Amino acid sequence: MTLSYDELRALDARHVWHPFTQAGTAQPAILALGARGSTIYAADGREYLDLVSSWWVNLHGHANPAIAQAVADQAGRLEQVIFADFTHEPAARLAHRVCKRLPGDLNRVFYSDDGSTAVEVALKLAHQYWRNHGQHRSTYIAFEGGYHGDTAGAMSAGHSSGYFGAWKEMLFPVETVPFPATWNGDETVEDKEQAALDALDLLFAANPDHVAAVIIEPLIQGASGMRMCRPDFLRKLEAKVRDNGSLLILDEVMTGFGRTGEIFACVKAGITPDLICLSKGLTGGFLPLSVTVARDGIFEAFLGQDLSRAFLHGHSYTANPLGCAAGLTSIDLLESAACQQRIGAIEAIHRRRLDGLKGLSNVAHTRLTGTVAALDVIGGGKGYEAGIGPKLKAAFLERGLLLRPLGNVLYLLPPYCITDAELERAWDAVDEVLRSLAK
Repeated sequence: MTLSYDELRALDARHVWHPFTQAGTAQPAILALGARGSTIYAADGREYLDLVSSWWVNLHGHANPAIAQAVADQAGRLEQVIFADFTHEPAARLAHRVCKRLPGDLNRVFYSDDGSTAVEVALKLAHQYWRNHGQHRSTYIAFEGGYHGDTAGAMSAGHSSGYFGAWKEMLFPVETVPFPATWNGDETVEDKEQAALDALDLLFAANPDHVAAVIIEPLIQGASGMRMCRPDFLRKLEAKVRDNGSLLILDEVMTGFGRTGEIFACVKAGITPDLICLSKGLTGGFLPLSVTVARDGIFEAFLGQDLSRAFLHGHSYTANPLGCAAGLTSIDLLESAACQQRIGAIEAIHRRRLDGLKGLSNVAHTRLTGTVAALDVIGGGKGYEAGIGPKLKAAFLERGLLLRPLGNVLYLLPPYCITDAELERAWDAVDEVLRSLAK
């Protein structure tokens, strides 16, 4: 039975609860019929250039034929198998491919479903690692503004992001230190970095031998407004964690797989965490899948003859073969010369167009890391609930651009397949909208 446009919209309005949406005030959801490359095709005949990679997951464009074929081929062989008693070729190969590109001895892959569960796994691994060593360590340290997902542990680590007030009674305490957010022309960055490191020192001193782990989104804090820090700060952070005998967790759910200009932010910064969380771009945007990768020493702490030492955690769709097949092909595409050229081209266009906005009175804190460009729009409030955000979003949708400002923060995070002409058109619209608001 084929349903009409109005019938589908009515079904959605009656039954579907959309995420991060106030249903009492939201406009009806756009009905997507299909997508190809950087473009989403809507049922009303409109087209939208996807400048946010559909929540940062789509690396190579919508309906990429190579990934689609890999998923279809795998579906005809093995679509799902319990991963507690079985393994399969796509899972083993994908784990190897990921570990091969990670630094140091990050060699042990634990599969789960999404970014939140990848972080949850890392937090639980850190706690049990110390427990298996006969130590009770329950203190975690995170960074102000950090967002790590929507499960209970991930929310606890990201409590300062401001998203989780409704559930604060459910969360366990996590200490926070300032995040040294920086931008082009920032003359105070070194002072902010030192303040963050000093705050970290104080927490370690107040909790000797009790800190289980420090967790950070490396180089870019995503949901809190694409706030960026320098690689040098991450190197100093790693040294502090090592000096104090704790563990370092990197949440690379968003920054992984080329977003920072390198395949992983830890590679760009030259550091090796104890645990790293990867998701979003892992399957090129086709299927939900995530991994938490541990160093060999973490894994070895769980070995023994007693089941209580094992990591008793899992998910029904752990290491789903379809997702793993998509991930293998996505990495093939990412490592190709053509994709690497596109990543460089995107960064170059971002840099040039950000420079062109510097003179506008309503633009501040322009910043760029790899394929992620961001700026603050002055006027109309600050923070996630800033009134300027919905106005900007509506103005860009009218122009056929999918841009979802984070409050007063406007950012572009396109799929790598976007053409120079498409990206220039997007920046032309950004320039036009911002100049109209500045008058």
